[in-house]
Amino acid sequence: MKIIPLILMGCGGVGRQLLQHIVSCRSLHAKQGVHLRVVGVSDSKSLIIASDVKQKELDDNILAEVCRVKSDGSSLSKLIGLGESQVFSNSESRTKVLDIASILGKSTGLALVDCSASSETIGVLKEGVNLGCCVVLANKKPLTSTLEDYDQLVSHPRRIRHESTVGAGLPVISSINRIISSGDPIHRIVGSLSGTLGYVMSEVEDGKPLSQVVKSAKSLGYTEPDPRDDLSGMDVARKALILARLLRKRIDLGSIKIESLYPEEMGPNKMSVEEFLNGGVLKLDNNIEERVKKASLKGNVLRYVCVIEGARCDVGIQELPKNSALGRLSGSDNVLEIYSRCYSQQPLVIQGAGAGNDTTAAGVLADILDIQDLFP
Repeated sequence: MKIIPLILMGCGGVGRQLLQHIVSCRSLHAKQGVHLRVVGVSDSKSLIIASDVKQKELDDNILAEVCRVKSDGSSLSKLIGLGESQVFSNSESRTKVLDIASILGKSTGLALVDCSASSETIGVLKEGVNLGCCVVLANKKPLTSTLEDYDQLVSHPRRIRHESTVGAGLPVISSINRIISSGDPIHRIVGSLSGTLGYVMSEVEDGKPLSQVVKSAKSLGYTEPDPRDDLSGMDVARKALILARLLRKRIDLGSIKIESLYPEEMGPNKMSVEEFLNGGVLKLDNNIEERVKKASLKGNVLRYVCVIEGARCDVGIQELPKNSALGRLSGSDNVLEIYSRCYSQQPLVIQGAGAGNDTTAAGVLADILDIQDLFP
């Protein structure tokens, strides 16, 4: 039986779903000859670990309790005294994770799985890489930090997986890596990489006012609590940067031209969420409506996309042919078109659900299993 010890960092929607996947797949994984041994779980305030990280694990009952406590919005510190486990405060967490990494990294091996949305995990991940650990990411921030941080994280390519940073569970990263490894140069990538903005643009195309669509998207749970987090385009820019760096482009977030769907005077530091939804966003309706009409007259539609080509890396609204893969996009799906020497006339198109805790967590789980050959 192949044993993969792991520490999960981040126990929000994706992290909890991952733990549930791990537990529900026990019998399947046993048939495949692999066991995921969860030795620790952390949130922003606490860390819970197995009483003996060399031999034991947080059993499925403890993992279920972790999910219950986090679903209630509580801290893992509430789990002190639960089963064969120990709980540490945030001030002790980093040191403890690195202690475990130094013990397991070069012996049994250890996977550091980052499902947080924090940049505070970067230091631990870099140290973990130096200690021989594998890294699995759903969190985009480590890979969109400085080039120095990026280079250190990817210094051992076989020991890092991050499929879920772009397109949730869609095979985006693996497809690009396979094309690059084959010697087929990729010269252009165009993608709609935000389920939220994909939904917004396809609904606006149907004649609905932007303000109405944004409110609907929020009520459906498609947006962040503050929809401007999605409408700013920063999430798409981070995904674009990850793809650009895969293509060996030495750029950072500041190099990317980002079109926000709202002006600076409607930003979070100028206007509350309620003010934006009840007044600010209404002022954006006419401009978007005009752009939709102009595109339609040319047989085109508007899509919020990233474009990576040559030195160019842009994120924003583009006019695209209605009959193209991106033009036919509807709802919250993601679509990516990859152009290379082999895929010059007809691009490689990857399409499917690119958002959601379940889909993202499934992608993370697949990534963990993909590194099993690195474990004794």
